[in-house]
Amino acid sequence: MNKALSSTSEDTSIAAQLKWAASLILSAEVANDTALLDAKILLCHCLQRDMSYLHTWPEKTLEPEQVIQFTELVQQRCQGRPIAYLIGYRDFWTLRLKVSEATLIPRPETELLVESALELSLPDRAKVLDLGTGTGAIALALASEKSDWQVIGIDKSHDAVKLAKQNATENRLDSVRFMQSDWFSKLDKQRFDLIVTNPPYVEDNSPYLQQGDVRFEPLSALISGADGLDDIRFIVVQAKGYLAGAGWLVIEHGFEQDEKIRNIFESNAYVEIRSVSDFNGLPRVTMGKFYENDL
Repeated sequence: MNKALSSTSEDTSIAAQLKWAASLILSAEVANDTALLDAKILLCHCLQRDMSYLHTWPEKTLEPEQVIQFTELVQQRCQGRPIAYLIGYRDFWTLRLKVSEATLIPRPETELLVESALELSLPDRAKVLDLGTGTGAIALALASEKSDWQVIGIDKSHDAVKLAKQNATENRLDSVRFMQSDWFSKLDKQRFDLIVTNPPYVEDNSPYLQQGDVRFEPLSALISGADGLDDIRFIVVQAKGYLAGAGWLVIEHGFEQDEKIRNIFESNAYVEIRSVSDFNGLPRVTMGKFYENDL
């Protein structure tokens, strides 16, 4: 074990270990704003306790094996490894989702897509398709709010589909179907009232790819051509053949891409096109409606 990343203190109390870990994570400059929170999450994982336990029993002494496990996790965090991969899950919406290196880690900003979809006027038993479902986060969040919706999630990764199915079972949302498909390739000519997607939208040469958690996430789920819009262009065109009546397509994207994406929607005869901004005023979701008769 790297000596620099080992606890040099003989104090193995919760308070001392948290102080040591937060200082080390901070010095590694991987989580300047969340170093203490990261340390608490990792220690909760080691102890199999919630955050209140740390606050209630700061003087509690860790067992030797807990110290070893905690030290190893802190070391990996200092190397930049995402918290979600270290503990094996990420909370999203009202759900706890397993994660793996086969999928992107669900992010809070994706909840804006879920909120935007739920606000649409759709049939009571709407048919919904989640493209590139990953962990199943979007599909499962929608199903958790709309039990009568018929939700399907697809992903080209076999491992992602397997993980999404596990998340459905653990969250008691077994009505959601998941299947392997490279975008629409394995779907028959079904029609959906709503298609949602958080597709790859990062430019191939973006410096963002060398920062933070994305360094450890699957590149294929991130990049999409020189301008980051190759997959979105494909989806907007192809979705027209899978939308029923006045069906909606809702897409998450980068905060500087909204104008170009609205233009893509418009050039493909979508109507009621609009973008939705997050709490910081950044446009992160764009949607449009397509009338089947316009094909």
